[in-house]
Amino acid sequence: MTMQTVRDVMTTNVVYLPSETTLAEAARTMREQDIGDVVVADGPGLTGVVTDRDIVVRAVAERCDPAATTIGEIVTRDLVTVRPEDSIHTAALLMRDQAVRRVLVCDDAQGLVGIVSIGDLAEEIDPDSVLGGISKAAPNN
Repeated sequence: MTMQTVRDVMTTNVVYLPSETTLAEAARTMREQDIGDVVVADGPGLTGVVTDRDIVVRAVAERCDPAATTIGEIVTRDLVTVRPEDSIHTAALLMRDQAVRRVLVCDDAQGLVGIVSIGDLAEEIDPDSVLGGISKAAPNN
């Protein structure tokens, strides 16, 4: 049996937004694309990641105006990454150790090539588990 790699389970339809994008625009993009995160990029470099949870916890809960606050103001800049050839177990351990729900998948040649969520891993590592079942049923991992 071959070891499953991050490449086997990663999502490749990464959505990029510039840091000046408002929270309201980012939330609409997430809804329209059926995703829970966007990569914030200004020019060729990555600035960070913003998740739907970031919008709620860092902005809405603090009563920030979603039409005036930008994703650059709440972006997570400390990026946690894995390589496409890493095992899915390595990715799961990294998520646990770093207390994150998503990691960026980067390679030397192309840079960012995907994202892996905890739901992606749950479906692959233990599809019969409660978490794996929830992840399969949920439209937005």
